[in-house]
Amino acid sequence: MPKINGNEIRPGNVLEHNDSLWAAVKVDHVKPGKGGAFAQVELRNLRNGSKLNERFRSADKVEKVRLEQKDQQFLFEDDGLLTVMDMETYEQVQLPAELLGETRPFLQDGMTIVVEFHDTEALNARLPQKVICKIAETEPVVKGQTAANSFKPAILENGVKVMVPPFVGPDEDIVVNTDTMEYSERA
Repeated sequence: MPKINGNEIRPGNVLEHNDSLWAAVKVDHVKPGKGGAFAQVELRNLRNGSKLNERFRSADKVEKVRLEQKDQQFLFEDDGLLTVMDMETYEQVQLPAELLGETRPFLQDGMTIVVEFHDTEALNARLPQKVICKIAETEPVVKGQTAANSFKPAILENGVKVMVPPFVGPDEDIVVNTDTMEYSERA
């Protein structure tokens, strides 16, 4: 695995540190008046989600890990485990549903997700950035409430609450951005 200097750590890098795998979430480069510069790095453990704040001097060497990204098709969920199929080899694997975090309710049958692997261990899973959802219920439009920035609450069929523009009604399909968990556009 390639080693990088402490001052080369960037957000999104995956590092091997203290015998575990960590994602760099936030990196602040600090140059104090006295002493050498260092990087103050907020790390998230890719196996259990715990956080750690660590200081790396530019002379410190850390192992940068490259995760392999594979497209996987979601087949079904059973007992908190997602069964997905590799789109190239047709090999099926089971992943813990927690890998999806708060985007989990947006997972749909047959959807292609990106799974990041370290060797054979799945560490992360991402849904497509835009997902089509149906609105289960929302308030009716109030006459005269046409301000462009006035959004109203809506509940999607998957149970997630989002804010939608006043012109969107029940049983309509909308596009939700899974990065921001917000309404994007009408489907």
